[in-house]
Amino acid sequence: MKIKIEEGFLDYFSELEDPRVERTRLYPIGEILFLTLCGMLCGCESWEDMEDFGETKIDFLRGYFEYKNGTPSDDTLRRFFRALDTQCFQACFVKWVKSLEIETKAGVIALDGKSSRRTFDGDQKPLHVVSAFASESRLVLGQEKVPDKSNEITALKSMVEWLDMKGCMVTIDAMGCQTEIADKIVEKEGDYLFGLKGNQGTLHDDVKLFFESKHLNPESKVDFETTTKIEKGHGRIETRTCSVCTQVDWLTKRHPRWKSISAIVQIQSKRDLGNRVTQDTRYFITSRATGAKAILSASRSHWAIENSLHWVLDMSFGDDQSRIRKDNAPMNMAILKHITLNMIRQAKSKSSRTSIRRMRKIAGWDDAILTEIISQNLELI
Repeated sequence: MKIKIEEGFLDYFSELEDPRVERTRLYPIGEILFLTLCGMLCGCESWEDMEDFGETKIDFLRGYFEYKNGTPSDDTLRRFFRALDTQCFQACFVKWVKSLEIETKAGVIALDGKSSRRTFDGDQKPLHVVSAFASESRLVLGQEKVPDKSNEITALKSMVEWLDMKGCMVTIDAMGCQTEIADKIVEKEGDYLFGLKGNQGTLHDDVKLFFESKHLNPESKVDFETTTKIEKGHGRIETRTCSVCTQVDWLTKRHPRWKSISAIVQIQSKRDLGNRVTQDTRYFITSRATGAKAILSASRSHWAIENSLHWVLDMSFGDDQSRIRKDNAPMNMAILKHITLNMIRQAKSKSSRTSIRRMRKIAGWDDAILTEIISQNLELI
């Protein structure tokens, strides 16, 4: 089998500029990208892993590219990804994801950040990336690096500029509860569900007091819709009660900058662990005046980014243990991990019981499985 390069996966990355001096290029950019992609699919976590993979899988790789000079060394890979422009690589990733035609309409897109803890280098902070995650399909839609001297808000503002969110519910924790972000989401025909804490002046306190007053005076004329869901598993019983109120004129008058708020939300959680019980109450604002059941579902979907992305990156890709830390390499590897995860998830839809970690191992052992995974996104002839 050969890859039809012009129309396959790598065509979406054709705009990448090779950062190397032309006279020193022993390996075309396509060969480097294909090697690192296959290596990552098969469990490689370091430059040395990639070099070893290339040497042992040279016959497989030559089924797709010439590799007339063999496969690149770990030093070649290290220098290449340190110099590769991350913004262009990210833009190519987003272009490829759009080609997958992921169904996000009316779904939930969760935005959240994650640090790769061991990527610090001297005074350089660990890499911190904000990702956009389609909760239903469990695919990464894109990512933004948090600038070293900034915080997640900067990355979130940049992300909502290019993210396609029409018809979607965008969920962000309290860090992203900003009017500028809210207005942009609504402008792009999406809706938001923001967690509330004390970073918005009295907004959180006003919403909290409103719900507490309702509970103290159940005969008040304020209308609420409430739903309760009970889940059992892992030795615990969790009860979540969601209350939604769409009578928010009083709130938008007190906080005129928040003109897009359509409803306020209270979610009470109770966990019965057998020997102890814990309770928690959280508050939200949303631009979508919808029912309590839908809001509760959206709030739960937000945590899919923790369980199905951040946790998987740590447990299946060793993200927190990675010591790739120089220049552009950490961010470029973060993008490559997202590419790999998306490709495995696309292929895993036919064998959902197989874990991501197990799929990577099997791909490393069986060339047929590796071919099957890449063929989901690369056009083969």
